[in-house]
Amino acid sequence: MPEADPSRPALLNTLLKQTSRTFYRTLRILPEAVRPQISLAYLLARTTDTIADSEIISLQARLQALQELRKRILGTEHGPLDFGELARHQSLPAERALLENCEASLAALRELTTTDLQLVRKVLDTITSGQELDLQRFHGASAEQIVALQTDTELDDYTYRVAGCVGEFWTKICRTHLFPSARLDESSFMADAIRYGKGLQLVNILRDLPADLRKGRCYLPLDKLTVAGLKPADLSQPANTAGFRALYDRYLDLVESRLAAGWRYTNCIPWSQMRVRLACAWPILIGLETIQRLRVENVLDPQHPVKISRSEVRRVILRSILSYPWPSAWKRLVTARISSPGKPVASDANFT
Repeated sequence: MPEADPSRPALLNTLLKQTSRTFYRTLRILPEAVRPQISLAYLLARTTDTIADSEIISLQARLQALQELRKRILGTEHGPLDFGELARHQSLPAERALLENCEASLAALRELTTTDLQLVRKVLDTITSGQELDLQRFHGASAEQIVALQTDTELDDYTYRVAGCVGEFWTKICRTHLFPSARLDESSFMADAIRYGKGLQLVNILRDLPADLRKGRCYLPLDKLTVAGLKPADLSQPANTAGFRALYDRYLDLVESRLAAGWRYTNCIPWSQMRVRLACAWPILIGLETIQRLRVENVLDPQHPVKISRSEVRRVILRSILSYPWPSAWKRLVTARISSPGKPVASDANFT
């Protein structure tokens, strides 16, 4: 293992602060045994995401940059990367810094153990495959020519590639370093981890629907829209919310079922792992707050996007910390926020 650069941790920590508004809190609370691996995977995923989102650059240039970075991550290529041109096109300083310091992130990979390196490489390989597929699928799309996914199978595959695989990675890292001997139903535990990750991505999709439509992207499948008597272009008109609401609410129900799986997953983690449990709980609680707003807002109105404020995030975090010593209060954090707790929620089987 090469000698570590003593200045690198501070640089990478600065990049983390700059690039994540909410997730940085989650990373900070994680135990030291897993924080570096998860933080590094996050930084590299944000770097690939920045490349994929650089719309001022041609499709082929972005695909080539993604492929070059993927090869470096996987260790199949070793030549230096030059993302200077890409960096100059970034409007956000944080994203420019990510590209400019990509070599520092890649160097940190070489300091991981063999097992951790394999896990980080696998999750990033899956994430970049989803980003590349996304670029190819929506090539040529625009607000005037919206391209939609075709089926829920495609949607499920996409949410796995960019987020479900993260639940899988997180679980293997934490299981290896923090509670290797805990007695768990491994298959159910991992299945819930994947459902949880896919649920968080689906929250983003449902919240960001108007913004994605302006880019010509519709992640809600065409076959479901057709049954509802809608075309992707209809979702660009806020006046169509009433006719869209029944279908949209079914996807909100699906999100709730996946976040409920995430809560079940969180509570399978040993009680002594308070830091990991809190890190898992926070995105669930923030996601449920977002869902509650999406149930009552005009979700097609691009002028009023649903967003949870920083002060609300802080309240969620404080409430969870104060509730942790009392199991009944901890349980109510989620049960009190699921709409109509007595009704069955959507299952994945209903959508694929």
